[in-house]
Amino acid sequence: MKGPRERLIYVPCILTGSGVQAPDYLATVDVDPESPCYCQVIEPREIFRKCGLAYLHTSHCLGSGEVMISAIGDPCGNAKGGFVLLDAETFEVEGIWERPSQAAPKGYDFWYQPRHNVMISTDWGVPKFFLNGFNPADLGKGIYGRYLNIWDWTTHCLLQSIDLGADSVPFKILFLHNPNAAHGMVCCALQSSIHHFFKTEDGCWTAEKVIQIPNKKVSGWMLPEMLGFCSDIVISLDDRYLYMSNFIHGNVRQYDITNPHCPRLVGQVFLGGSIPKGGVVTVLEDQELNCQPDPFIIQGRRVYGGPQMLQLSLDGCRLYVTNTLYTPWDKQFYPELVREGSVMIQIDVDTEQGGLCVNEDFLVDFGKEPYGPARAHEMRYPGGDCTSDIWV
Repeated sequence: MKGPRERLIYVPCILTGSGVQAPDYLATVDVDPESPCYCQVIEPREIFRKCGLAYLHTSHCLGSGEVMISAIGDPCGNAKGGFVLLDAETFEVEGIWERPSQAAPKGYDFWYQPRHNVMISTDWGVPKFFLNGFNPADLGKGIYGRYLNIWDWTTHCLLQSIDLGADSVPFKILFLHNPNAAHGMVCCALQSSIHHFFKTEDGCWTAEKVIQIPNKKVSGWMLPEMLGFCSDIVISLDDRYLYMSNFIHGNVRQYDITNPHCPRLVGQVFLGGSIPKGGVVTVLEDQELNCQPDPFIIQGRRVYGGPQMLQLSLDGCRLYVTNTLYTPWDKQFYPELVREGSVMIQIDVDTEQGGLCVNEDFLVDFGKEPYGPARAHEMRYPGGDCTSDIWV
């Protein structure tokens, strides 16, 4: 927990589907309070999409000097969970990582740990069905994912699939940072849950549900019960705390995971979502809250959308949050977000007792960006961070 303080964060800004005739771009955000300026924009670069794969998602650097990127589907929009290898110096496409014809049925995120000779990947669903938005009628038809896929890191073979439940949609996956620990966490978006996965004595892997966000009974929404939609997680470098975002309910939660089999909620803050007071949604029954939260306003700016992507400072004291998921789903759930643009928020973290508090002095408004309003997504530090560094 002695890493240097972060100075820069890289954030992709999405214009696709907004009606603005300009490309997506990468913003470099200066988060150093000693700096005289806070934002600059650099030109976008196209990403290679070959190897019979498309809808690329997660990238990780490998010790071999390559970059590996997961895919969600093939060029026709069918589901296909394969992996593209790039040369880290030239970005030349080298081919696929997995054995030929051994791609997982679906794909999305992944994390690897060579010390345990394992890689585990998740699966979202069939791209051609969710590309234009979320249709509740697609549930129960095998369109959305349900498995953790266990790979042999050395042979690149798919060994095992762990069923987390129909339409659970395993999204973000993380191992604990300690390379000796055969434990990790995965958030399931449509199930609104966190599963703890770990290695058993016989060398296989298993998973258990350790966090379940209860649905809220509502009126004025697309369904009679509103799911939390757990879309992202991040784990502190000391492996003590897990942070999760609920994109639809609108809250960020902090859990003590000292015992990964039994996480303990220690902090929570609301940053928008679909249930603020005065909106079109009325909460009829809530197992957690006594009343609907107030709209989230910071520096006079009403923030629409729900907390989504997370990034934590290396010392664990600051949590950064952006509030956009995926263009068609943003339009569907939060049309005001598409119209106004997204923000980046900084949350101060109590690393001793637990607790979250919004830093009212920090706001990056991507609605005011060139060619905006833009929607900020994933955040990364140059040189590594809590969501990309893998210790071997």
